[in-house]
Order: sequence, then structure tokens, then C-alpha cells
Amino acid sequence: MENGIPKKPRILCLHGFRTSGEILKKQIGRWPESILRKLDLDFLDAPFPALGKSDVEAFFDPPYYEWYQRNEDCTQYINFEQSIAYIEDYMVTHGPFDGLLGFSQGAFIAAASPGMQAEGVAFTKVPKIKFVILIAGAKFLGFKFGQPKLAVNAFSSPVQCPSLHIIGENDFLKEQGMVLLESFVDPVVIYHSKGHTIPRIDERGQETMLSFIQKFQMI
Repeated sequence: MENGIPKKPRILCLHGFRTSGEILKKQIGRWPESILRKLDLDFLDAPFPALGKSDVEAFFDPPYYEWYQRNEDCTQYINFEQSIAYIEDYMVTHGPFDGLLGFSQGAFIAAASPGMQAEGVAFTKVPKIKFVILIAGAKFLGFKFGQPKLAVNAFSSPVQCPSLHIIGENDFLKEQGMVLLESFVDPVVIYHSKGHTIPRIDERGQETMLSFIQKFQMI
């Protein structure tokens, strides 16, 4: 609370694979004003330009970025550690942030971040991450068999960090998203009927999200 007015939670937003902070801003901007006016959102571009074609080229203009690269069978991750350091440096310079929001590749990172912080291998220079909002996310170990070395123990213990998961019934990552739920102590879930996308939030979803956000307006 600030002067009796609920504080807007400050959230660092991590976009999906081969998109951008600006694209994520436009996608999130479709959410109801009742939600957006309660949040202070900061959209960060990943540090690496896209190395291939983007799936959103027909809908959004470039530039496009990616957080890390991996080989075809998901056993090797490239530039993951550099991306985590880049995100942490941004949080130090532009923070403090209360929580993280991620979509797809950004959600993979956001999901692992509280565990990496608890392990003391990343995000040691910033305050404790209070919550995460994960859209179309999964954990690295749940996506085939590989995982970045920095995140190897991110889910070794139940994640105490409050989490809101937005899962599409027709998302190719739905099953992995359901597995991710089991890693968090008290996950809150919003389901939608679409696929691997950032959905519009219906009335029921609004109620769920506003209830989740309200917990952090008092901190």
C-alpha cells in the first residue's frame, strides 16, 4: 500500500521464441483493462537476434529475438546462462521487480527462475521473486530429457513461489504445462480453449487473475 492506494505489482515480461518485447506488449494489451490497470509491466527483448524464421511473421513486424538456442533433441542448450545473466542485470538496473511473466520460451525461463534463485545459482543480486505468471509454459526436464545446467535443480524441491498458469486446451505443450503445475506448491490455473498463444481473458479468468494479483498489491 502507498498512501492508502494499492501498489501495482511490477512485473518483468519475457516474450516467446523469435518474437519481441513489443510483440508481447501488443498481445498482453488485449487483456481487459480491469487487469492491465492493476499491473506495472516492463517488456524486455531477449539478447539474441532470431537465427531463423519466426512463426509470427504474418502477424507482427520484426525485429525478432530468442532467449537461447537448443539442439533438435533438446539435450544441449546454448546461451542460456548468458540470457539469465542478461535478465538479472536488467533487473538490477531497472528494478526492483515483484514478479516475472513469461510466454512460451519466456515462460520456461520464468518457471525455473524461483528455483534457480532458491538454489543460489542465479538472481542472487535481486530481491526474492514474489510470484510468476506462466503462459504456455513447461519445465526443461519435462520437455523431452535435456535441461540447461544452470536450471538442473530448479525443480528438485517443490517451488514455494506463488504461480499463475495459463494453459490452452489445444496447446501442444498442454501436457507439459500440466506436469509443471505439480512442481509448484499452490498453483493457480486459468484454462482457455485456444492453442499455443496468449489468449484473451474471459470473465471467469479475470476473476481468477484479479484475485491472484490482489495478494501482491499489499506487499
